[in-house]
Amino acid sequence: MHHVHHDLKVYGGIKLFGGTGSPELGQKIAEYLDMPLSGREVIEFPNENLFIKLSGSVRGQDVYVIQTTSSPVHRNLMELLIMIQTLKLDSAARITAVVPYLCYGRSDKKDQPRVPITARLVADMIEVAGADRYMTLDPHAGQIQGFFSIPGDVLTASHMLIHHINQNLRASMKDPVVVSVDLGFAKKGRNYAADMDMPIAFIEKRRQGNEAKAEALTLIGDVKDRDVIIVDDEVDTGGSIAQAVDVVKKNGARDVYLIFVHAILSANGAERLASLPIKRIITTDTAPISPEKTKMLEGKLTVLSVASLLGEVIKRAHEGRSVGEMFNE
Repeated sequence: MHHVHHDLKVYGGIKLFGGTGSPELGQKIAEYLDMPLSGREVIEFPNENLFIKLSGSVRGQDVYVIQTTSSPVHRNLMELLIMIQTLKLDSAARITAVVPYLCYGRSDKKDQPRVPITARLVADMIEVAGADRYMTLDPHAGQIQGFFSIPGDVLTASHMLIHHINQNLRASMKDPVVVSVDLGFAKKGRNYAADMDMPIAFIEKRRQGNEAKAEALTLIGDVKDRDVIIVDDEVDTGGSIAQAVDVVKKNGARDVYLIFVHAILSANGAERLASLPIKRIITTDTAPISPEKTKMLEGKLTVLSVASLLGEVIKRAHEGRSVGEMFNE
């Protein structure tokens, strides 16, 4: 008996599909991978029901669906789920949901009686729709990874933000200190501070009831006569940031820089940031920022693209190579 070994590729080629939630990011990932986005039609009927039709077969292919779930949240989420199911029913060999920003990340535990854990529900829905894997960036809480039973690549854009600061801003800063907007972000804040070799200070914030706005109270640490880098994972209405800027300024901070991954900027978030005495705002394109909001923040805003990060991870996932080694892990 002699065995013949064939080099069997388990999956066919990569097929990329972009949802309507983050078209520019989808396009940039396609450019990084030097391949087109596959054709699909997304139709919204007059009764608001969505319908998706693929332009070609994905049978046996390794498919990646790029769709962020920022505003409009429910439309984007349903579109993602329907897209995954469409691919499943067309016999894709493997489907990976690439969700740069995962919605409902704040609803990750029962922190009061009679409330849902919606982040868990979202994870279940993505699996039930037919995803075999998922990919996301900087989820609001680490335990969200445990809500999925399918494997995933949970990435962080912090390396990119830190690199930008070290390359472009560090030299001109005076005694910089990292400030975490709240104690919930303290651990990740400490990682930023360690990677930039800076001290850290924390703002202790007490939330009152279910209001989106919270009460910032005290600063733990020293910012007097120093430049401050305020770090967070996402900025929504900008309320916490406005309070953080107020607190560090009252404590004698010099220039204030703001870095965060997800620019959700709902309600009047962009106006609020524009009105604050912040020197620079550095964020990413995990959620698209409208031209109006970009214009409001003109002169202050730097948006780094996560396309090459996601593109490289898609490539490695397809080839079965380590993702950790990209970050020397």
